[in-house]
Amino acid sequence: MEIRNAVHPDDFKRYTTERINKEFLVRDLFVPGVIKMVYTQFDRMVVGGVCPNKPIRLEGQKELGADFFLERREMGIINVGRQGSVTVDGNEYALNTKDGLYVGMGSEEIVFSSDDDNNPAHFYALSAPAHQNYPTQKIEIKNTDPNPLGCPSQSNVRVIYKYIHPEGVKSCQLCMGMTILEPNSVWNSMPCHTHARRMEVYFYFNLPDDAVVFHLMGEPNETRHIVIRNEEAVISPEWSIHAGAGTSNYIFVWGMIGENQTFTDMDAVDMADLQ
Repeated sequence: MEIRNAVHPDDFKRYTTERINKEFLVRDLFVPGVIKMVYTQFDRMVVGGVCPNKPIRLEGQKELGADFFLERREMGIINVGRQGSVTVDGNEYALNTKDGLYVGMGSEEIVFSSDDDNNPAHFYALSAPAHQNYPTQKIEIKNTDPNPLGCPSQSNVRVIYKYIHPEGVKSCQLCMGMTILEPNSVWNSMPCHTHARRMEVYFYFNLPDDAVVFHLMGEPNETRHIVIRNEEAVISPEWSIHAGAGTSNYIFVWGMIGENQTFTDMDAVDMADLQ
């Protein structure tokens, strides 16, 4: 498991492009036969990717100081690849593309599988510390409530799907969902915001090979950008904005943990204040 340390915003201002990528960009999430995990000290979120070309079991990690991975944690999973399944303590959950799964604290045996090992599933996962158990539940995108936002004049027509949240599939502290941009829309999360009470991770996918997203981060008065390609994630600290524009439309998975689970608890940034 790779460890990423927390970063002070004053130090961030002096980072080179290479250092920004090293600290915040998560690449190579889907290596066949591998479970990739990145542990960030920002609220102790774990970002993961699984590409099973044969069944793969999630093992405990020394960095967690636990007998098994979810002994004191919960996990949200969304399949962004071909059909597959996740088996939790003997119960199998079949996941089509864009289907999700919440796995509660205390779940001990977790196995990832693909329906076709030659065309594997891509399971994107986020894990947060937990102090209460909630039941494991499958989340089909068709059963989530779509929330359309944006307008063509601002190139940001999109639909937000909430998977794990207080009014839906409940968790201890993890919130997770997906935003799908319509064709000819490229902007996300703009006008931007921060939420000092929660950190967030964005995972971008469904990008063409020759497309990129310019993900904006940093304090509102001194922003930076990261160039994101398909199936890459970016860690967003509590003090940072998180927004982006792509050279085509795309989909991204968002996930938050922190002081609360209130989706609307954010501090809006006036466009005039951005620098």
